[in-house]
Amino acid sequence: MTAAVIDGKAFAATLRARVGDLAAAFEAKAGRKAGLAVVLVGEDPASQVYVRSKGKSTVEAGMNSFEHKLPAETSEADLLAMVEQLNADPAVDGILVQLPLPKHIDEQKVIAAINPDKDVDGFHVTNAGRLAVGQPGFVPCTPLGCLMLLKDKLGDLSGLDAVVIGRSNIVGKPMAQLLIAESCTVTVAHSRTKNLAEVVKRADIVVAAVGRPEMVKGDWIKPGATVIDVGINRVPGAEAGKTKLVGDVDYASAAEVASAITPVPGGVGPMTIAVLLRNALVAAYRNEGLELAADAI
Repeated sequence: MTAAVIDGKAFAATLRARVGDLAAAFEAKAGRKAGLAVVLVGEDPASQVYVRSKGKSTVEAGMNSFEHKLPAETSEADLLAMVEQLNADPAVDGILVQLPLPKHIDEQKVIAAINPDKDVDGFHVTNAGRLAVGQPGFVPCTPLGCLMLLKDKLGDLSGLDAVVIGRSNIVGKPMAQLLIAESCTVTVAHSRTKNLAEVVKRADIVVAAVGRPEMVKGDWIKPGATVIDVGINRVPGAEAGKTKLVGDVDYASAAEVASAITPVPGGVGPMTIAVLLRNALVAAYRNEGLELAADAI
């Protein structure tokens, strides 16, 4: 068996196109563009790349991008004041504070200061609670993107046995909640789970988000399972001085057993920004009191 490749890049392009169409419809109804504000504190190179990419993608989707770049020495009080300013700005529908923040700033305090209805990252404890009890809210972008890929590939997930490897607040925990809401039987495993390979072996769906390069081997995978690899790990390449990106799953061996699998890169990664744009647009519709069909995006 050779697994079908789940093309996250292609799905993300389709999602972005839908966001663009609905952003134009929003502008026609509301008389303004939907707006996403991104706050970057400091000069972290990876964060700068992400922020540029998010800003470019926001504009391409027909929404306003408000970028706020602050020096690394910005105080926690000043950052919190900026968040409050953005909370009160009717032109801003979504707020994203790029993580990580400098060590002198409490990330949880900053996340807690964001209006939950503008928290398009889905990190606020209110949105985590909404997800847990099945109320409308915002879900972190990466797990929601994973769910979209799963439903596109498998259709109804009801009754399937799912194992999520990883228990982070950003991916593992919300991924488990999303799968529970789809009536899967869900196990949350992690690097300290006893007999992890045996736990994974029984799963129809495996979502690997543990942050360890190629940890999940092909002989861990149940024949015919669907594998979603969230990991992005940079490891030494074949040539001296060169590196390459790999996931948390040993792709070559897993692809011989699974029925479908996401590659790294080109799988889950492209979905994250696409879902961020989706969340920002949903926030705009909600903030203006406009209806948006549940299956529209």
